[in-house]
Amino acid sequence: MLDRLTGLEVLSKVAGSGSLSGAARLLGMSPTMVTKHLAALETRLGTKLFHRTTRRLTITEAGRRYLDLAERVLGDFEAAESAIAADRVEPRGLLRLNVPLAFGTRQIAPLLARFAELYPGVSVELGLNDRLVDLIEEGWDLAIRIGTLRDSTLVARRLAPCRMMVCAAPSYLAAHGVPRTTADLAGHNCLGYTLAQAGPSRWRMGGKTAVDATVSGNLRANNGDALLAAALAGQGLIYQPTFIVGDELRAGRLVPVRLDVPPSELLAVHAVYLPDHTPSAKVRAFIDYLASAFAPEPPWDRDLA
Repeated sequence: MLDRLTGLEVLSKVAGSGSLSGAARLLGMSPTMVTKHLAALETRLGTKLFHRTTRRLTITEAGRRYLDLAERVLGDFEAAESAIAADRVEPRGLLRLNVPLAFGTRQIAPLLARFAELYPGVSVELGLNDRLVDLIEEGWDLAIRIGTLRDSTLVARRLAPCRMMVCAAPSYLAAHGVPRTTADLAGHNCLGYTLAQAGPSRWRMGGKTAVDATVSGNLRANNGDALLAAALAGQGLIYQPTFIVGDELRAGRLVPVRLDVPPSELLAVHAVYLPDHTPSAKVRAFIDYLASAFAPEPPWDRDLA
């Protein structure tokens, strides 16, 4: 079956040039193929679009009416192609961005006003949740993922390290003592994050050789800010990223706990998007903006020992 859109282009060029050979030259195809496209159009419509003689080619009344409609379709198609091509060059349109709740409210939302100033043609829809969203099914242009990326067909760009820290309120440590080793954690109330890749009962620590410390406590939550609030109240130890606990550590409301095994060194903040040879300009612009904002050291790590 011949392509219908090409058939409309053939119709337009034949009418404009007044000949099959002229249309063939304009379209870069053979006169035979032009004839086939025109014949296919006439067969599908059940009417003649041109009167043909050995010397002349004259458009019929039906052909003229159809040509008017065809040129509107071709114009709309060209406009659509131009719009999509422009989206590859100029950042504009709606950017649907999904970010983990705590990171989004603390680190992304404050950056959006400046991004809007830099790129007034882009509007942002910010989705905040800790669930692993499906970019294709849910229609997200871009997501921020924190941790060790799972195998995926998504394209990822590393934006910043994600430092982890074991910490507690001074009141908790005064009452229960300061753990010195990962084995000491067994004697402490360790508040668990249920969405951690190792689970809420294991704190994954160390570098390339990971060490899982088995922990337990009287609170589990699927949100880091909830665990932070409990830790500030003196309920127990938490193992959370510095983008959540950094301000409290700087203010002295939390105290870092140094163990014999360092916190995980493998985690990072990534931007992930759908595989595309040329991602849209709005996606590229936002990723570059975040990379610049988080370099050379992310703001949540500044002035932390």
